[in-house]
Amino acid sequence: MYYYNIIYAIIICNMTYRDKDRRRKILSIATLLLVLFLIVFFGLQFFTKTGIFKVPGVVIYDESVSQEEIIKLNSVFNDEIVLEKDVVVSAYDSFSIKDLAKNDFISEIYVPVADYYESRNDVLEFEESEYKYIPIDELDFKQKLLSINNKYYLDELTEGAKFRVISFESELFDEEILPLISDLYTDKNISTDEILTFAQTGVTALSRGVNRKLGQVGDATFFANKIGDYLSKFDITHTSNEASFSDYATSENICAKPEFVNTLKAIGLDVVELTGNHNLDCGDESALSTIDIYAENNIQIVGGGKTAEDAAKPLKISQKETNITFLAYNLSTGGATYDSTPGANQYYEENATAEIAVAKERGDFVLVDVQYYECSAYVSEYEDPTCDYANSSAGDQVGFFRHLIDLGADVVVGTSAHQPQTFELYGDGAIYYGLGNLFFDQAWWPGTTRSLILAHYFKDGKLLQTKLMPTSYDFDYQPSLLDEESREWFIKRLTNARP
Repeated sequence: MYYYNIIYAIIICNMTYRDKDRRRKILSIATLLLVLFLIVFFGLQFFTKTGIFKVPGVVIYDESVSQEEIIKLNSVFNDEIVLEKDVVVSAYDSFSIKDLAKNDFISEIYVPVADYYESRNDVLEFEESEYKYIPIDELDFKQKLLSINNKYYLDELTEGAKFRVISFESELFDEEILPLISDLYTDKNISTDEILTFAQTGVTALSRGVNRKLGQVGDATFFANKIGDYLSKFDITHTSNEASFSDYATSENICAKPEFVNTLKAIGLDVVELTGNHNLDCGDESALSTIDIYAENNIQIVGGGKTAEDAAKPLKISQKETNITFLAYNLSTGGATYDSTPGANQYYEENATAEIAVAKERGDFVLVDVQYYECSAYVSEYEDPTCDYANSSAGDQVGFFRHLIDLGADVVVGTSAHQPQTFELYGDGAIYYGLGNLFFDQAWWPGTTRSLILAHYFKDGKLLQTKLMPTSYDFDYQPSLLDEESREWFIKRLTNARP
């Protein structure tokens, strides 16, 4: 029995030893597997730079980025932002953003400007150092915006300026960078929805010789062939029409054949001014029916009407966050209405003072047109600069127009001159003393074949620019824009005549 106990104890001890050995082996294998797992796990993190070995992405600024731009970007890429991937930031200047890449953003827009009276209109890219470039936010009508390579920024919006572009390169641009920087560069460029364009033109009198020419060509749109596309592109196109439509129109009177409404439609006319002194030449009935024709064609009127009360009503324009009060007066040799008959809006000092004051109090931009006395020294087959001067008309035109600015008008325009006159900045506004003939038959004298189109550009109620676009016509009576050289010469001539 004793021996059995000894043998049993040996067996038990041997079994216990084998179990411990097995457990040790299992533990050793488990430990080895764990170590191998940890080596692989952390090794992968080490070599892939993930997990505890992950290195955060960094922002790398190229030397093209200015210190000011870096400070601005550091407000986004601050210490609280942990990037997955590196991002390389660079910058460049461009004169076009038509093909801007998705990772490129406009940081600033700089436009070339010159003195208001500068006759030159265009600069080339390599000449940029000769002119002052300012941020677009600083542009106003008292400076002259220049084109670059014949691209005018307020017309093009994607060209005609020096665009400062910031570019971001990252493997995770869409997922990581775009959400961070999109707000920083949102809406830097101006859109067409923000710019109100307004073209003001001078005398239109589709009459006399133009009536005769219509009989030859048979199509009233003929006269708009060279200018219609340009004028139609404006949000608002204006002219001062002095000839009422009448079946009695001839080559001898200042009345327009009814077909000439198609000429006005072809230039995209939106507003017709009726301050002229010839709208009653074919009688009251023609004047009344003409106003009806304008209404039928959605053409608004200013400065005239079926009665004196109607004629005195200001035209209020509200488009694209800009509010304009358009006032127009007759201070000329006739054509005004004083009662229930049709005619032009007669100028009265007390009315003008009150109307301008009300519009200014409302916060409107105030545009005032005046049918003033004419200068007639242009009746010459030679270039006669007499009528270029503002004081060439009867009366004190300079004093009267400046007085309207003193009353609060922002821009004052003379719409009686058959030959373009000079212009000037005065006080807080601008004056254009005469715009000349857009459509008329006065092709015998060089002065009366020309006109000025005032291309106004507004943003948020502010006048950014008025671009002067001279036109001319010949015996075909088709006005067209002057070429660049002629335009520069003519504007210089007018600026030299300023008061």
